[in-house]
Amino acid sequence: MNELRQLYQEVILDHNRNPRNFRELDCDCQQANGYNPLCGDQVTVYLKVKDGVIEDICFQGKGCAISVASASLMTEALKGQTLQSAQKLYHAFHQMMTEESSSQNLGKLAVLEGVKDYPARIKCATLAWHATDAAISQNQAEVTTE
Repeated sequence: MNELRQLYQEVILDHNRNPRNFRELDCDCQQANGYNPLCGDQVTVYLKVKDGVIEDICFQGKGCAISVASASLMTEALKGQTLQSAQKLYHAFHQMMTEESSSQNLGKLAVLEGVKDYPARIKCATLAWHATDAAISQNQAEVTTE
């Protein structure tokens, strides 16, 4: 169990220090803003979609290590996915984060399950996911975790 906790910390720190896909897209793309009023995390997610496939996904914003790392891991997982697959992954991730027991096999994303040990931080881990779901649905309203 200690090794798993160490891996969790290493992955979170790596993705926080070196977030993947941390940039803005300069195109006519789908986007959504998210805000966590509990801790002040803010994120904008950008999706470039062609023929129902996420060709590119990136994010900008500021937040805690968990928020940034989750967004970074999310962009890696969703790039190249169909919108339908992305929404299924969103629901599976949300289930993993909010239910006591989850049978989801989420690959690298599973390291974020350790956040459940800190219930107040779950909203940090799910913020970018909620914003991405809104971008997929082309919902222009700011998404909040409250």
